[in-house]
Amino acid sequence: MSFGGELRFIVSGASALDKKVAKGLNDLGILTIQGYGLTETSPVLSAENAKVLRYGSIGYPMPDVEMKIDNPNEEGIGEIIAKGPNVMIGYYEDEEATKAVLKNGWFYTGDLGYMDKDGILYVAGRQKNVIVLKNGKNIYPEELEVLINNLPYVAESMVYGEPKDEDLVVSVKIVYDKEYVKEHYPNISQEELRNIVWNDIKEINKRLPKYKYMKNLILTDEPMVKTTTQKVKRHVELQKMKSSK
Repeated sequence: MSFGGELRFIVSGASALDKKVAKGLNDLGILTIQGYGLTETSPVLSAENAKVLRYGSIGYPMPDVEMKIDNPNEEGIGEIIAKGPNVMIGYYEDEEATKAVLKNGWFYTGDLGYMDKDGILYVAGRQKNVIVLKNGKNIYPEELEVLINNLPYVAESMVYGEPKDEDLVVSVKIVYDKEYVKEHYPNISQEELRNIVWNDIKEINKRLPKYKYMKNLILTDEPMVKTTTQKVKRHVELQKMKSSK
């Protein structure tokens, strides 16, 4: 066996696991579960298990860990907070930062999520990334990015709110895979490629509520600035786009 013959299961963490990938691995007989946590929580807070597999979820809290959704909105989405012996006592010599995340014994993760009727948890996105429209509707970029990243020519994407007339327009920056485009669309012009991408975005929009429609597109082959864990530095990318105007 390619995995050595003694593999019990695979645990996915750090970023969201595509539902199709998780299902595909499990259909092959390779138990694959998704977990969730942060460095400040040593690090696991919750996870699926062999008896609880719900694709897209982060399962149940670990033993001795309490988790709940703080201040949920009408969709049941709020900040994920946790309490347990694995939660840090504070940041080293940084009382202000500690007070910002530890309140009444609860650790405020900065992640938004919800809990289904069975008590299984889901992550919607980072609180600081939420696009809040003038009408009060919330859009979670990560939710749309999962759909965009399923397009075969997409290397990476970032959904953001573009300011316009005292409101925000849902927009997307896409970095395309040059090798894929070269192989599947030889001699294509940039304008033709943009039309293909834009048509695919419009197809994705059809599956969404109208307030989530993506209306602006930036298409490039230049990789975005990322952290050491390969997460896009959104604030840096937003600043780059702002300064290029």
